[in-house]
Amino acid sequence: MRQYFIFTALLFFVVTSNQLTAQVQFELVRRIDVTPVWSGHPVGFALLTEGDYQFAAFYDDNRNMTLAQRRLTETNWIFNRLPSKVGWDSHNYVTMTLDRNKYLHVSGNMHCVPLIYFRSEKPLDVTSLVRVDAMTGNNEKYCTYPQFVTGTNEELFFTYRNGSSGNGNQIWNIYNHDSKKWNRLFDTPMFDGQGKMNAYFHGPVVGHDGYYHICWMWRNTPDCSTNHDLSYVRSRDLRHWENSNGKPVTLPISLQTGEIIDAAQPGEGLLNPAQTISFDTQNRIIISYGKYDADGNYQLYNARLEEGKWKYYQTSDWKYRWDFKGGGTIIGEVSFGSIEIQDGKLAQNFQHIKEGNGRWQLDEKTLKPIGNVPPPARFPNEMNKIELDFPNIKSRTAWDLRDRNRPFDSHSDVRYVMKWETLSVNRDQPHPVTPPPSLLRVYEIKTKEEKKQ
Repeated sequence: MRQYFIFTALLFFVVTSNQLTAQVQFELVRRIDVTPVWSGHPVGFALLTEGDYQFAAFYDDNRNMTLAQRRLTETNWIFNRLPSKVGWDSHNYVTMTLDRNKYLHVSGNMHCVPLIYFRSEKPLDVTSLVRVDAMTGNNEKYCTYPQFVTGTNEELFFTYRNGSSGNGNQIWNIYNHDSKKWNRLFDTPMFDGQGKMNAYFHGPVVGHDGYYHICWMWRNTPDCSTNHDLSYVRSRDLRHWENSNGKPVTLPISLQTGEIIDAAQPGEGLLNPAQTISFDTQNRIIISYGKYDADGNYQLYNARLEEGKWKYYQTSDWKYRWDFKGGGTIIGEVSFGSIEIQDGKLAQNFQHIKEGNGRWQLDEKTLKPIGNVPPPARFPNEMNKIELDFPNIKSRTAWDLRDRNRPFDSHSDVRYVMKWETLSVNRDQPHPVTPPPSLLRVYEIKTKEEKKQ
């Protein structure tokens, strides 16, 4: 299901690259209908499986934030429509997690608005979700980009931006499972734009080295062309941070104190959703990002940490300038994925408005394309079909959050993916005409190894 990536400033928890040894083919086990949902514009939904239960978080056909729950052995869903309605803003995704006592936590529909957060009063029970008006009660009036993060010792963290694009700080909280209360993880914000900028970060990504890795770029204004200074930090416990050479970094991190990977300035092509973290076969960290080359064309770059220093590689050689600018959610003309290891070699996906879509095999020494490779997985044909008969409808998907850490398995591994359809973004403005609701479905699929040709 290839499509152009919709560029918002969403923060995704991405983990290490999958180790792929052969192409995996998915076969459809069954399709479970959920309910009609809003299709007027794309906004992120969430799917989570835990034990014998499955949870879906989405906006229904009346735009209500909704939680649904079922037993894996059943197809009937239990619903809880929450008192929060989404507008036209594609930043306002909904996300969720379960704590170690199996209580459900939900947050979303936030773009510079007061905190929206729900917690269940009973384990594994969406019907008991209630709104919690405050976590700590401080710096919760202008919240954006909620993200739950689970630590290695089952700690539960929550991070969000307080403030606005070009003027915001990154806040981190930690949950006390005994008291059921949130406290500040740090006495200060993690990133501090000092009233002049804010950090758009990617991660944390858990590496084979046991570190949590984060990269980010600063932005001066709501205009997406004002991103600058791609930067990096890492931690073993999400509490104590250091640079790539192991030197401690004191919080809050500012432009002056952060480790800069690429000092590209506003207008030089850095874009906050276009940054990913991955690792090569020697477990060396690679930061993938886009920017303009000397001729002004937009290119994919891969920066790798080699013997304590960042070395930069221009991977693509495209003859096209993607001239993005302005505020609101934009449709990406160029996108790329993290580097993966497939058959012991590096591979990287790309999508380009002029060059098409593909998957490169990269020379590990130069990080240059040396050929094309097939995608790591094939999906059932049914998942590729568009059902709504309406112009410019696109398919949207949300993979099971439990699979963040799981590589593809070739031994009848069962996966779940949620699918629905919407119009494209419109700079967070209403479309003149909206389509009928789309049917939200969960696909249960099973992997089987396919022989290499």
